[in-house]
Amino acid sequence: MGYMETYREWMSNPYFSEEARRELKSIENNPDEIEDRFYRDLEFGTGGLRGIVGIGTNRMNVYTVRKATQGLANFIIKEGGAHRGVAISFDCRRMSPEFADEAARCLAANGIVAYIFPYLKPTPELSFAVRKLHCIAGIMITASHNPPEYNGYKVYWEDGAQITAPKDRQIISEVQAVTDFADVKMMDKEEAMVKNLYRIIGYDMDDAYVAALHGNCLNEELIRRVQDDLKIVYTPFHGTGNVPVRRILNDLGFTHVYVVPEQEKPDPEFTTLAYPNPEDPKSFTYALALAKREDADIILATDPDADRLGVMAKDSKTGEYRSFTGNMSAILIAEYLLSQRKEKGLLHKNGALVTTIVSTNMAIPVAKEYGLHLVEVLTGFKYIGEQIKFFEKNHDWVYEFGFEESYGCLVGTHARDKDAPSAVMALCEAAAYYKSKGLTLWDQMLNIYEKYGYYREGQKSITMKGAEGAKEIAALMEKLRNNPPKKIGRWDVLEFRDYKKGTTLDTRTGEQGKTDLPESNVLYYDLSDGAWCCARPSGTEPKIKFYMGVRGSSLEDSASQLEELTKAVEDNVKA
Repeated sequence: MGYMETYREWMSNPYFSEEARRELKSIENNPDEIEDRFYRDLEFGTGGLRGIVGIGTNRMNVYTVRKATQGLANFIIKEGGAHRGVAISFDCRRMSPEFADEAARCLAANGIVAYIFPYLKPTPELSFAVRKLHCIAGIMITASHNPPEYNGYKVYWEDGAQITAPKDRQIISEVQAVTDFADVKMMDKEEAMVKNLYRIIGYDMDDAYVAALHGNCLNEELIRRVQDDLKIVYTPFHGTGNVPVRRILNDLGFTHVYVVPEQEKPDPEFTTLAYPNPEDPKSFTYALALAKREDADIILATDPDADRLGVMAKDSKTGEYRSFTGNMSAILIAEYLLSQRKEKGLLHKNGALVTTIVSTNMAIPVAKEYGLHLVEVLTGFKYIGEQIKFFEKNHDWVYEFGFEESYGCLVGTHARDKDAPSAVMALCEAAAYYKSKGLTLWDQMLNIYEKYGYYREGQKSITMKGAEGAKEIAALMEKLRNNPPKKIGRWDVLEFRDYKKGTTLDTRTGEQGKTDLPESNVLYYDLSDGAWCCARPSGTEPKIKFYMGVRGSSLEDSASQLEELTKAVEDNVKA
């Protein structure tokens, strides 16, 4: 069936509400919009759904949420896990509470208990709740840091991490097998509650989550000593971080925490932000103004579902606030935690540091410094969470810390996804510790560069929207895959890795090998002089992403090298 036929089917089928059909009626003279809404089903990928909110097969709406949940329910029943239930949470976005309710009622209709939070909660607390309630799975309604028009549906499994192979493909198959919306089972909320299949998660879960965060603190007594000297500005970007972040900082004794008032309350339109992403420097405008008024030491920002953390800190020499990349803030946290654990005798002899293939190579010397086993995984924090499961199952390594370049890390193992409230806690604790040494976090970052080398990383994204854009991204990846360059700018390509084919190629000797990671549409180029670059389509947005990294002799040298490498990558793509 073509997209116009599907559009007409939705327009005429009484299964879809009058409101939905009115929305579709409003675009009847816009063929491009009709095509974009109906040229495909919104893909249930390896992490779940993510798309623009609206009516259509290629949109996030109650119908696509129901279909996804029915497929998930079918899989849970086949796995024999229906009696264990599913935890559900949601963030501040458009239709988030409604999507969570639809998912809960669909599960209930399938005889699966739905444990649902009564109010928006951060993604890491959902991960925590899955394990705390011994659920078979979890659902988080969020589009993370995407623009306001997006929402999404992330699936977690019993270990608290997002689904990985082989269950991701198995669940995808079950979702794809639901071809008729009439096959989706639904139950009224009242009936589900009477049958004890729709259960509200109590506020004691918040208490348990915050207690787990608190348990990772290493220097609470020191915080009390400097609590009156440290000033913190925080913004939750209108999202879920406001309550848990303020609570844990208060519990630890931080007394000067200034929350950006314009961005404190939940707002699905993100009216003060063009893009609710802590990676965007413009998103710090309000926080930076407040920090300057209060003479704050650090500025912290969490994205809408509070799994990512953005950081700025004062440069003691200039008095200016300097921005940290996700790699920088993660390494700062890692260096603090690992050094303190070593000093206190808490570092495990078989400890492991887990990161991703597109994160900073500074992880290599850091792991060596503390005698840790370094594990590199594919892009996506679910693979870091998966490693914790493997460690606990095999009893070979102990998780010390994990991070990815996209502003996400996990302190502790209470959750199995990146956790911004725990990262806030660790960074503020580190700020207090270094404050007692007469250092700002920026001063300490410079010390880390001097210790390990001036690593610097960047990213370039190319957006290609719609059906044609998807084809262009696929064609570009195939072009890069089939014609690996021997040089990128002045850098020699030493090794080319194709994670989709699972192959490696030593460009100097022609020797071929195999990668040791799961199949993924990722191309990696190991370059001379410690540089590297990587290409992959985004799993959540209509983009192809290029990651780059260099190692310089100074901040200025690494910045210059990164700029040169970025341009060389762009030129190579255009060639």
